[in-house]
Amino acid sequence: MTHKEREEKELNLTILREINQISDQKSLAKRLGFSVGKVNYVLNELIKKGLIKTENFVKSKNKRGYKYLLTPKGIEEKIKLTKAFIEIKKKEYEELKKELDLIKKDDL
Repeated sequence: MTHKEREEKELNLTILREINQISDQKSLAKRLGFSVGKVNYVLNELIKKGLIKTENFVKSKNKRGYKYLLTPKGIEEKIKLTKAFIEIKKKEYEELKKELDLIKKDDL
């Protein structure tokens, strides 16, 4: 997996994890440290993939406001991505642990 692919998957996972707390794209972008345009692009891609869907806020004064919901396919993808990143982090941990053990061994 390339660095770019990993970043993309990590951003997708982050948005899938945060989807229930999205009040608007601007606040999500600010919380994640990305531009609104990038968040909008990722949300639209997740919608195209069938991972999330939108519903208009019926009682909202802002009729352009949306509620984002995970689809069953989105839940599966969230689980799959979470498992993949746990494995990546385990490998990174093991590599760092080996490095530390070598450093400690050299210091003795």
